Amino acid sequence: MAHTETAPVGSPSVTPSRPDKLPAQSIRVLTVLLIGAFVVILNETALNVALSRIMVDLSIDERTAQWLTTGFMLTMAVVIPITGWIMERLPTRAVFTLAMSLFSAGTLLAALGWGFPSLLAGRLVQASGTAIMMPLLMTTVMELVPPGARGRVMGTISLVISAAPAIGPTVSGLILQFLPWRFVFVLVLPIALAILVVGLRQVPNLNEPVMVKLDAVSVPLAGFGFGGLVYGLSLIGSPTAGWGVEIALAIGTVSLGLFIWRQLVLQRTDSALLDLRTFSYPIFTTAIGVMGLAMAGLFGTIIALPLILQQVMHAEPLYVGLLLLPGALLTGLLGPVVGRLYDRVGPRWLVVPGSVAVGVGFVLFAQVAVTTPWWWLLIAHLCLSLGLAFMFTPLFTISLGALPPYLYSHGSAVVGTVQQVAGAAGTALFVTVMSTVAAGQPAGTSAEVALATGARTSFMTVGAIWVAAIVASFFLSKPEETVPAHEVVPAAHA
Repeated sequence: MAHTETAPVGSPSVTPSRPDKLPAQSIRVLTVLLIGAFVVILNETALNVALSRIMVDLSIDERTAQWLTTGFMLTMAVVIPITGWIMERLPTRAVFTLAMSLFSAGTLLAALGWGFPSLLAGRLVQASGTAIMMPLLMTTVMELVPPGARGRVMGTISLVISAAPAIGPTVSGLILQFLPWRFVFVLVLPIALAILVVGLRQVPNLNEPVMVKLDAVSVPLAGFGFGGLVYGLSLIGSPTAGWGVEIALAIGTVSLGLFIWRQLVLQRTDSALLDLRTFSYPIFTTAIGVMGLAMAGLFGTIIALPLILQQVMHAEPLYVGLLLLPGALLTGLLGPVVGRLYDRVGPRWLVVPGSVAVGVGFVLFAQVAVTTPWWWLLIAHLCLSLGLAFMFTPLFTISLGALPPYLYSHGSAVVGTVQQVAGAAGTALFVTVMSTVAAGQPAGTSAEVALATGARTSFMTVGAIWVAAIVASFFLSKPEETVPAHEVVPAAHA
């Protein structure tokens, strides 16, 4: 991506006057992008609590209804790898307009959905806009914010990354308590349109578009690679999947291998769809690995906990949402605090204690039973949220901060792709272990006891895997604030 010291002619100036302070215009731009990102990410999980209502209203079974969430994740995994090319090829304002327009159009289509196909189509269009928004936000932060202030800004972004998915079920539960499920989309639409209108005035063009060609081979390979993996992971544990899991994972693995090979070849001429030179930076690679495990744990818990509350404890949707709300608020409130701490002490003193707190949360969740009181699950969720709050801000900051500017857009695309694939893997792991163990319980065991047993096993399994994240967190460090002198910017990005 081409970089300039100031915004292009005709755009408001966004050059910081001090190395540690953002001008008012930059703050307004980041605020618009943060609100937009919060809305689109919140929507990703808001539909989870409404699936049972949709099943009844549209006369569909559980497997069909799950496509509303699986399809969303699948689309995200396919589109995100292309966002690096989009952000190089189009000016910043055009990328923002494309993202929010797609999300708004998808929201309208879903709200008017007269049947399952139209509702699913709306969700897929929504996901396309969401896939573009998050890399745009991350890249814009790296463009506008000086290294000394990135921790503080990334702390605010952690509200979007971690709190928004957790708040989604709460918002949905509140809406469903009083209104039909369509209002999950109806109430979001005017907010999305308002963000689009404001953004058209506030978001400047921060780049000079580069006439980068879109490789016709890389796009389908990315689609089959990332899409095949997400789809295959989502099928794990389904009693009717048959050979679908093996076929999908095989297609995804082979396609992803070919995609990686193709990018390595194209990198020689600086024309890769997704530049994998980001992984040549050890800090980036380590941070991405820990982030993937964290996302798997977060999305797996978001799926498992409502199932436990509704099917084991027979809780209403609003009750489920309210129990998840304190953890989401804790994550959001701590984001800016953790960001300021990062600027002072670096990542290790935050990520290591945070990873331990997440592990403690998994241990507490692993004690769940039919007789478990609600406050035990609340404490476990608060512990998990506290740990993730201390991890996400440093991880996002050091991952992109370790890269030279010309790789920011590709690094953002890698981060987004890892989030979706890891989220799908975490969801598949939780659901597979939980359902398999529950199905293997002795005859005569009640459904509630069987599911609680499966939940305990799934959290113990994830807790064991989480040990790797705790170990890896000790190897994280703060990247240099300036690009090394030997870093050569490819000619296509100069």
